[in-house]
Amino acid sequence: MTIDLMTVLAIFAMAAATITTRMAGLLVGRLLKLSPSTEEILSAIPPSVLMAVVAPTAFATGWAETIGCAVVALSATRLPLLPAAAGGVLTVAVLRALGL
Repeated sequence: MTIDLMTVLAIFAMAAATITTRMAGLLVGRLLKLSPSTEEILSAIPPSVLMAVVAPTAFATGWAETIGCAVVALSATRLPLLPAAAGGVLTVAVLRALGL
């Protein structure tokens, strides 16, 4: 196996761009004062992204996965994302164990 110099440079360039973007976001975020309506809009983004990732699974697989996706969708409206996702995974595991 050989290591291509251009591949390594591309990886380092992408890592540098990622770190720069994250650091800039933290610095700019400290300087901006957001209105309550803007904060409310921004707080709706993580569940929306989660559903965009989960929705194709709900329609392309079996009943266990579809029900698990519904559990994620409903629990994401009230819970943080990690417990919502964990609830969906647990639901799929239980339903598969039951043979669904």
